[in-house]
Amino acid sequence: MLLTATGVARAQGAPGGEVRLLMLGDSITAGYGLARQEGPPARIQALLREKGRNVRVIDAGVSGDTTAGGRARLDWALADRPQAVIVALGGNDGLRGLTPAQMRANLESILDRLKQRNIPVLLAGMVAPPNLGRDYGLEFSAVFEELARERPELVFYPFLLDGVAGNPALNQPDRIHPTADGANLIAQRMLPFIETLLDRVPVPAAG
Repeated sequence: MLLTATGVARAQGAPGGEVRLLMLGDSITAGYGLARQEGPPARIQALLREKGRNVRVIDAGVSGDTTAGGRARLDWALADRPQAVIVALGGNDGLRGLTPAQMRANLESILDRLKQRNIPVLLAGMVAPPNLGRDYGLEFSAVFEELARERPELVFYPFLLDGVAGNPALNQPDRIHPTADGANLIAQRMLPFIETLLDRVPVPAAG
């Protein structure tokens, strides 16, 4: 089926018009400690469908995954032929104290490969744990900000855990993984950015 070069899909539930949205991430995406229907991918899908968008969100979250792990399994994750991708990696790079330069190289590889396939991407930023120091934290956050500036084709969501991180009521006892309410808030806050992403999905040409 041919795709138009400039059209965008509103995914409003037309027959055969389901849009496949992949969320490539770690334990936050995988909904660690939550029922499957409570994790961010399921909540994002539910919110999108409430708005009339025929979207299936594919959960490609693997607990413990770093950007290197996401890079290594990208081809496997793309087997479901998603039409748009959320890249939500980096948290474990920070927890393990891996260098921001390594993280950047891995993210660049992921983004390059998705661009080669003409798949629209939302990049979700992350911040480093405060115990690693101010300089590390600034360099870590700058990776996401610089990639967003250098790649205007990206939709950029600055912080995956915005409104959730540091709030005991929205996090499990480990203070890392969101509760069901926290995961729902992540989905709600990301939703406008995700809709912008979906508006960049090419529309199948008639006939």
